[in-house]
Amino acid sequence: MKMNWGTGIAIVLGLFIAFILYFVIRISTEEKYDFDLVTEEYYKKELVFQKEMDDEANSSTLKSNISGKKIPEGWMLTFPENIDYSKISGTVTLYRPSNKKLDFEIPLKLSSSELLIPDERMVPGRWNTIVQWNYEGEDYLYKKEITY
Repeated sequence: MKMNWGTGIAIVLGLFIAFILYFVIRISTEEKYDFDLVTEEYYKKELVFQKEMDDEANSSTLKSNISGKKIPEGWMLTFPENIDYSKISGTVTLYRPSNKKLDFEIPLKLSSSELLIPDERMVPGRWNTIVQWNYEGEDYLYKKEITY
């Protein structure tokens, strides 16, 4: 059988497409390549977006907002000094965009103006820190992307 250059190009193109499809199927089915880029119930969260904007606006009216820094024991969140930390309630959510299995939530029960998130819970990489808190009937929201 004689093969011309057109048949050769068609064979090479077919092999290339098969090669690409092999990797696409392999990456989409294997667990170690599983990346979740959105949160659960994404559309429900979009419905409360205006409340989040209002809560963030409330946070900007404070003399100082929450600050975070890495220390050897973990991630330290420091609440504003001019408020009574015992009246604060809410939650701290750490969201890992690349792996939803690492996401966790901590209820706010402060014994000082600082909250330590232990080093054991934090895997190196990018995290979204979301602190939803209430102080004297007013809701506040702090969002920060951190690299731990």
